[in-house]
Amino acid sequence: MPENFAAVVISGAGPNGLLLAGELALAGVHAIVLEELAAPSAEPKANGLVGQVIRLLDMRGLYHEFGGAPGAPQPLPRYFFAGLRLSFAELTDNPMAILAIPQPKLVRLLEKWVRGLGVEVRWGHRLTESTQQDGGVIVTVAGPEGDYRLDTTFLVGADGGKSLVRKQAGIEFPGHTATDSIVRMGHVWLPDELRTADGGVEVPGFGRLPFGHNRLERGGFVFAELEPGRPLVASMEFGGEPVSEGTPMTIEELRAGVRRVLGVDLPIEAPRGPGPHALRRIDNQNTRQAERYRSGNVFLLGDAAHVHSGIGGPGLNLGLQDAANLGWKLAAEINGWAPDGLLDTYHAERHPVGVRVMMSSLAQTALFAPGPEVTALRTLLDEMLCQPENTAYIARLMSGSDTRYEVGDDHPLAGRMVPDLTLEIGGGTQRVAEVLRTARPVLLTLNGAGTNDDAVDSGRGGAGVGAYADVAAGWRDRVDTVVATTADAPAAALLIRPDGYVAWAADGAAQSDAERLREALTRWFGVPRN
Repeated sequence: MPENFAAVVISGAGPNGLLLAGELALAGVHAIVLEELAAPSAEPKANGLVGQVIRLLDMRGLYHEFGGAPGAPQPLPRYFFAGLRLSFAELTDNPMAILAIPQPKLVRLLEKWVRGLGVEVRWGHRLTESTQQDGGVIVTVAGPEGDYRLDTTFLVGADGGKSLVRKQAGIEFPGHTATDSIVRMGHVWLPDELRTADGGVEVPGFGRLPFGHNRLERGGFVFAELEPGRPLVASMEFGGEPVSEGTPMTIEELRAGVRRVLGVDLPIEAPRGPGPHALRRIDNQNTRQAERYRSGNVFLLGDAAHVHSGIGGPGLNLGLQDAANLGWKLAAEINGWAPDGLLDTYHAERHPVGVRVMMSSLAQTALFAPGPEVTALRTLLDEMLCQPENTAYIARLMSGSDTRYEVGDDHPLAGRMVPDLTLEIGGGTQRVAEVLRTARPVLLTLNGAGTNDDAVDSGRGGAGVGAYADVAAGWRDRVDTVVATTADAPAAALLIRPDGYVAWAADGAAQSDAERLREALTRWFGVPRN
């Protein structure tokens, strides 16, 4: 029989569950991942990653391995919001980045990564029951060789929108179900002469439609060829006839939906070449969020915690950052140094981010609805988005770079993801992302600001790099100290959590900065060890 204990059991071997398992493994915590599928799913779902999650993968050394270009992730020159085109050319700080990677490939690469870290992924093992008891959770599993019991300290539901873990934990899933829209999408074959040089499509009898989401008076139309030879086409209709549950989706149904939206026929056929190919219908779109992300020793992340429209590509940005936020906190608890209340900060920090993503997806869906009043609203928004400050606002919203956690420190950088700095360390060059490869907290001091000698010479009172390192000495078993130089340093020193967010920052070398550092270390990383 399989091993019957793990510190953490994760139900679901999708991207979110696998990243969580990797985060735990980096912290030395044994996790077992259960997945009812016999092998990684080949079903096309998400088509890529958008936003801050790309910086997170870069921090773990996965960005280049997953297909990212050499160097730091580069921002997009343009994107779209509800089909409205956004230009980022005038933004001095553009947070939007993208990594086009189909979800099946992402899962395969993440599984390879976690197996290299020693994580056990049990394919074909389905969680059937979970019961909290005596500071832990008893899990019943149906495996290929029969049922068995698995004991764990913590159970994490990464098992999708219909999460059994969530239901058995008694966590409500309130929200909204849209019954007036149907989305049909699929990979198709399309004559080469209909493709445009800029990634759009020339529709006979209609005209040119650009890459991405297009809102028309009869609904929405999407064209995106993210992989050569595999264009993705979608239609979005409002108020159409419902389709009987269980009716198979076909290319003919997709073609008819596109015809109703465009008013003309688009000559699409079934895709050619090896699959799998996407072909699905989404009706009764759910926008729902778990009322709480924790119940005792049970936690939720990804679609188990929130479901919403995929417009704009926010899903993996949200779910994978759930995993990074939760992973180091669970590890701290298991490794014995978590301060009181640390696990509760998972819900406190991530639930509001989920609320914001759902607001964005609902707003974008509403802006696709037919009607002259929506057309007028879109015209007004289009005018407003010609102003760089408004475009920057939407870019921060869609990328998630507007996220700021309440970390107990009032420095402008505190609670935000650390800036992407290039550092000189010991005669070599590293980026901040490389300093965070091991998923450990880092105290980063920059440009020799306030070394003990400098603090004395300047009369600022004895805090500074040396004093900061002295303050952090009691946490050296769990916090790394890095001294570096960099151009245009945003602060003199930063305390960075394993998920890349700043817990404390200081601009100088005042005694109060050292006191604030001690408070931040205790708040996030527990009491020091002698």
